[in-house]
Amino acid sequence: MSTNPTLPLTRADAQAMDAADPLARYRAEFSLPDGIIYLDGNSLGALPRRVSGRMRTVVDAEWGQGLIRSWNDAGWYKAPQRAGAAIARLVGADADEVIVCDSTSVNLYKVLMGALRMRAGRRIVISERGNFPTDVYVSARVAEQTGCELRTFDPADIPAAIAEAGDDLAVLHLTQVNYKTGAVHDMAALTAQAQAQGALAIWDLAHSAGTLAVDLNGCRADFAVGCGYKYLNGGPGAPAFVFVARRHLDTLWQPIAGWHGHASPFGFTEDFAADPGIARMLVGTAPQLSLLALEEALTVFDGIDMAALRRKGQALGDLFIRLVDQELSAHGFGLASPRDADARGSQVSLTHPQGYAIMQAIIDRGTIGDFRAPDILRFGFAGLYVGYADVWDAVAILREVMDTGAWDTADYRAVKAVT
Repeated sequence: MSTNPTLPLTRADAQAMDAADPLARYRAEFSLPDGIIYLDGNSLGALPRRVSGRMRTVVDAEWGQGLIRSWNDAGWYKAPQRAGAAIARLVGADADEVIVCDSTSVNLYKVLMGALRMRAGRRIVISERGNFPTDVYVSARVAEQTGCELRTFDPADIPAAIAEAGDDLAVLHLTQVNYKTGAVHDMAALTAQAQAQGALAIWDLAHSAGTLAVDLNGCRADFAVGCGYKYLNGGPGAPAFVFVARRHLDTLWQPIAGWHGHASPFGFTEDFAADPGIARMLVGTAPQLSLLALEEALTVFDGIDMAALRRKGQALGDLFIRLVDQELSAHGFGLASPRDADARGSQVSLTHPQGYAIMQAIIDRGTIGDFRAPDILRFGFAGLYVGYADVWDAVAILREVMDTGAWDTADYRAVKAVT
């Protein structure tokens, strides 16, 4: 590819990048429809081919023939721990510090309630203005229930807000990668600043697990949550995961006392005694089919160097931005994401007043991204199955839609239930 920014990029440049890409071979691991450029793995990951066969075995043999015996014989019971251990490697945690269970929202509620109890007497929770809504909703409700105060700030103002909160800061709760802009927080610096004031740090990894080289223990994060259906490719509604640093495992109070979180769940005692380890974060019986689908999907990451995957996600985003500059400068797009790849996750967000209709038009032509109100067009770059030529072709389709005005129809303007 030409490194001279004054020279236009060609599709041949993108093809050359694909030919030199050591991760290109992983695309064959995914079932992707012919003629589709899939740039929405930041919302729903693509289907790993191996999951289909695994689910046929689970349904037909383990459930169909093994019946309830499969909890033991097929190893169903320990799937939350196994899947958690697989995710732990991807997020810089130890195997016994992560478990798969429930949803991101439920897991956030658990760790927020537990963290605030650990910092009783402190009353301030700090989060980001513009954080994903469920994070804000859960934090606000927990603050109401505990008599604390949720304060939200623009990202640039968070360090000053932490300092101003002083000894009254209980919890810093942030999403590492912003769902709209793709901007990345400095996890290590912000965690250290909050902890220096005696607070605890909770990180939402929904848009970073499986695509960034996350290092929870290197950053000394206290807690983290994340979902299984974006870059982890676990399928729609896949269960989420929760991380608890080992130093907190024996003291964290889990507010939803369920039987699978009991130290001896099959003792069936009436008094609750929490499991001494990460299993205390469990509540009820896991949604076993979706859990096993996620567990199988995670095997795609076996042998993957997360630093290399991160570099590819950055390179794909850089290429997209350069092509948008080159091909779409006359069409009124803005860039909502940082240009600096180190400050950006594996997505690039554009702005446009007609963003929703434009997105529907390119989806109709086989390039799938998504839209977030009021004017954000999101493009995700999952490096295991997105190639550089895909990026070139996506921008070419976007240009065609803009050059011809093809987006300007009543059908494309009609807002669907899911955007």
